[in-house]
Amino acid sequence: MISPGLAISGMLLLGLIVGVPIPFAIGAAVLLGYYLLDIPIIALAQTSYDALEGLPIITVPLFVLAGGIMLHGGIAERLIEIARTFLGKKTGSYALVTIVGCMFFAAMSGSGPATTAAIGAITIPAMMKQGFRVEDAGAVAASGGALGSLIPPSNLMIFYGIVSGTSIPRLFLAGMLPGIITALLLCFVAWVIARKKGYVGDPTPIEKGARLRSLWDGKWAISAPVVILGGIYGGIFTATEAAAVAVIYSLFICSVVYRQLRWVHIIESIKQTALIAGTIIIVLGAAKGFGQLMGILEAPDAIRGYFGENMNAFLLLMIMATILIVTGTFMESIAQIILFTPLMLPVAIASGVDPIAFGIIMVAACEIGFLTPPVGANLFVASRLTGVSIERLSLSALPYLVAYLLIIVLVALSPGLATYLPTLVFG
Repeated sequence: MISPGLAISGMLLLGLIVGVPIPFAIGAAVLLGYYLLDIPIIALAQTSYDALEGLPIITVPLFVLAGGIMLHGGIAERLIEIARTFLGKKTGSYALVTIVGCMFFAAMSGSGPATTAAIGAITIPAMMKQGFRVEDAGAVAASGGALGSLIPPSNLMIFYGIVSGTSIPRLFLAGMLPGIITALLLCFVAWVIARKKGYVGDPTPIEKGARLRSLWDGKWAISAPVVILGGIYGGIFTATEAAAVAVIYSLFICSVVYRQLRWVHIIESIKQTALIAGTIIIVLGAAKGFGQLMGILEAPDAIRGYFGENMNAFLLLMIMATILIVTGTFMESIAQIILFTPLMLPVAIASGVDPIAFGIIMVAACEIGFLTPPVGANLFVASRLTGVSIERLSLSALPYLVAYLLIIVLVALSPGLATYLPTLVFG
């Protein structure tokens, strides 16, 4: 007779292979598990409710809404102008401007696709004017946009924190150093590609005082991360309250100070937030039930036994990261976090891995899914901006994947990159 664990896993894999939407594939596997284990089906409703009743779940749609408002309200343009005045003469300058702009916008929106859309809409045409091939320009925007999940605040970190019970403020701090290092690695890759392909810097002269003027004009834009993250670590508000502050701040700056926000922009942002929130609700409820079933069936212990009690922690993390990268080609990153955290985290902790460091590795591995077809969300955004197929974009994005692979290896080898700042601030 087939074991319940094997039957549940088989049902989930079969659903994913034949193209059943992920929430329904997970739900069908959970229902089968409840039947085999003689658990009342009504328990799934209670599990789904428990998954959604926590206050931190509100954080994600609020940050998504704030990102949507910033996308239309003039903040992205000012961030890009600041980067342009400082980097405009460098080789492949607008590629560097794109990545730096993505880094700053990511520190406000928490979303990879939103960061790609906000920055790419402005810099992709500029890169093409500098002679970039259209697929290279789109690849830079998509790759830089993935920083939105590593640099705090990050929606994926919030989900990891909810599922794992890890402190979200600690996770936000843990992502800062790896996020900055990844941005620098992306800039290096962009510079190498620009030199190889002859993408020159911006020929427009930078006027005297232009840098100071751009900083002054963009002071409200670059103050947003200080307000959002500073409020959290200053003990003024929680991560959830910080998301609400981000919405209010972006509404005020974009409509009153910059005066670029219109009602149509607000309505569009609310629509996008509702769509994303609806997806989250469906996935989270079913995945919570799946995680509980795996706990009942002692799946983490079985995984540990399979890999061996004394497996090297670095090798274990590399195997887990590979699984996440492969599954990320056909599974949404949020679903990955919710589905794999209950399975992988206990195994990692038992091998001596800090849950904060593991969370950063997991988020970085899931980020690669933003840049790999057929699901890659950032590729779809860049495809809409450029009119180029995601297949062509994914080939141009391949060199940038090296940066994300390197940060996974670096954090696995030196977890202090992730744990240093949380330990420094919180002890």
